[in-house]
Amino acid sequence: MVTPFTADGEVDWPGVEKLIDELIAGGADGIVVTGTTGETSTLTDPEKIRLVEVGKDVGAGRAKIITGGGSNETAHAMQLARQSEKAGADGNLVVTPYYNKPTQAGILTHFRMIADATDLPVILYDIPGRTGVPIKYDTMLRLAKHPNILAVKDAKGDFSEVSRVLNQTDLLYFSGDDANVLPHLAIGAVGLIGVTANVAPAPYRVIVDAVNAGDLATATAAHKSLEPLVRAIMTHVPGTVAAKYILHGLGRIGSPRVRLPLVGPEEWEAAQIESEIDLVRDIPGLDFKNFRPDRNAAAGGALPKVAGTTR
Repeated sequence: MVTPFTADGEVDWPGVEKLIDELIAGGADGIVVTGTTGETSTLTDPEKIRLVEVGKDVGAGRAKIITGGGSNETAHAMQLARQSEKAGADGNLVVTPYYNKPTQAGILTHFRMIADATDLPVILYDIPGRTGVPIKYDTMLRLAKHPNILAVKDAKGDFSEVSRVLNQTDLLYFSGDDANVLPHLAIGAVGLIGVTANVAPAPYRVIVDAVNAGDLATATAAHKSLEPLVRAIMTHVPGTVAAKYILHGLGRIGSPRVRLPLVGPEEWEAAQIESEIDLVRDIPGLDFKNFRPDRNAAAGGALPKVAGTTR
């Protein structure tokens, strides 16, 4: 989930509550707060923990609340996990350590220590395009033996490896690539953790339910209807930026503001996003007739009053 901000870059707590409620009403049975899309890198630790608490209060048992983001410092990630568990989180989405590029032995130790730190179910987040290192097949098999490591969010896109891991372990897979949700589900994934679902959760509910029912035609139709929206959100600017730009244009969040170093779309990028949106048709629960994007409101990025604590 994106983290709604005010125009000056502070967390818009009423906006957070409203968006969580809308997403659950739209069919989401889990909400990831403080993930990449939630701008975890520029949130403070107290903001991260409060997002979990607010998620639990608003969700009220209707959806699982997953804390996301982790850290590239193992001790910090362990601390966040413990604090999130105390705040009521239902699970922990843990990204591969980024920037410092550990070996597979380091990655293995990092995930094991975080999984040991709490009783929370752990979802491994494999996204080498952002972290610089993949979780390799042999490492995945070893991690799967830990009793608290239950799932993988896959944004690597190696479908043959996904199939291989599914054949050899009991890990659950979640698609982490909006354009490939249906292909992931078709080979055995159980769901998705996505960006576009911030704008349109209902068709993803349709896709998951249709795949579970063996109704490929219905799943494919929903997949096709989402394609231009996925392109609008995921191809021109960072997904967080585009999702906030669109949500604000639809009147669903109060500001499209992101925190630096992210910035809102430039004029030509906004035009590309809007051109893609012109192609969107027949998505349940989504009507662009009153879409009013505000390029001026989205311009630039904010410096919050308190700097984030992610290293």
